Amino acid sequence: MSDGAGDPAKAAAGSKAKVGASALAKFPRHTVEQALRIPEAILQQNAGNPATPAEAVVYSGGTKVSGRWNVEISSAKKYGFLKADGTKLVVEERARKAISPQSESDRRDALRDAVLSAPDLAEVYKYYRGEALPDEPFLVNALTDRFGIPADQVPEFLDIFMKSLRSAGLLDESGSQTRLLDAGRETSSGAPAPPGKKSVKSAATGTTCFVMQPFAAPLGGYYDLIFRPAIEQAGLTAVRADAEIFGTGKIIDQIWRGIQDAEILLAELTTKNPNVFYELGLAHAIEKPVILISSNEDDVPFDLRHIRVILYDRSDPFWGQKLIDNIADKITSARERPEEAIFKLPERQ
Repeated sequence: MSDGAGDPAKAAAGSKAKVGASALAKFPRHTVEQALRIPEAILQQNAGNPATPAEAVVYSGGTKVSGRWNVEISSAKKYGFLKADGTKLVVEERARKAISPQSESDRRDALRDAVLSAPDLAEVYKYYRGEALPDEPFLVNALTDRFGIPADQVPEFLDIFMKSLRSAGLLDESGSQTRLLDAGRETSSGAPAPPGKKSVKSAATGTTCFVMQPFAAPLGGYYDLIFRPAIEQAGLTAVRADAEIFGTGKIIDQIWRGIQDAEILLAELTTKNPNVFYELGLAHAIEKPVILISSNEDDVPFDLRHIRVILYDRSDPFWGQKLIDNIADKITSARERPEEAIFKLPERQ
């Protein structure tokens, strides 16, 4: 058997592999906070006026432009804090908002915009936003295979990525797994809702998807992380039996009104929550189309298994986005063919 040593195609492939392995990543080599040092120095010591790189370095405590200062200037540009104008560096508005905020949200919004514009950081964030990061071995594989981060630079990338998202308020580290917050879906306006408040949407009858789910963690958190994004992706407005969404009144009245008004319903059956099954019974009684989902097939009653059930696996590192897309697809299908999602009661003799 030939070992392929004389095969030009294999030699070329090997050459390409070596080039790929040694390629430089595009991500900024500083955290979003670190990259503000030079813009801040220009603002403080040059009144924010354009400065040459040599001047900027001196303002920042250096003596002359060198490799490490060029890398830091490059990082500030990649975050959108600086831009080149001829031979000078100009401090962008984003940096000004982060350094001298005029409101409580200015700095956070500026840092978020910076992260979402930084090469590689933005792509990885957008891919995992709204879900938990996979365990480290799977994440490392994804960074190298899917996003093209050189293997020897993955530890540096992860350090910069996590610190920058933490600074921008885009990490939820309260649970056993680190989750990336979806800044674009926290409220209808794209800005996070104030503590203790939720954005309230008005929706006409027939344009809503009523969500029936347990409220206790962790399933309760899926409403904002999974269900609402999926429902909105399918073109409907998400609602659930929550006083802050429906307003005041008896909870059973809110549930009944939500079920009656909804075009489609979504039922999370995981843990066999009795309230969910009660609401599901009401929906079936008036022959409403319902999408059933569960992380455990045993939680789906035997007499409902003939209806298509979306089963999801939280051990899959990409389960969140897969579930969002699957739910959105099933809602779209149910709107087109509602009879397939309706539990038909037997005719009375």
